[in-house]
Amino acid sequence: MQCLFCQRNIKEIDFRDTKTLENFISALGKIRPRKKTGLCAYHQRRLAQAIKRARFLALLPYTKE
Repeated sequence: MQCLFCQRNIKEIDFRDTKTLENFISALGKIRPRKKTGLCAYHQRRLAQAIKRARFLALLPYTKE
């Protein structure tokens, strides 16, 4: 199974694209692990950083309600 971002040839993950980032957050608001997402290590690190930036700028909530 290949990484979703590698398949689509996406180099940078945009923290402003909240629709995409929400797919990688669990029901409790946690970042899903690499085994669940199927991402490569490079993109998993970039995804986590983008989610944290989006949370800091209040684009995403820290926890789900």
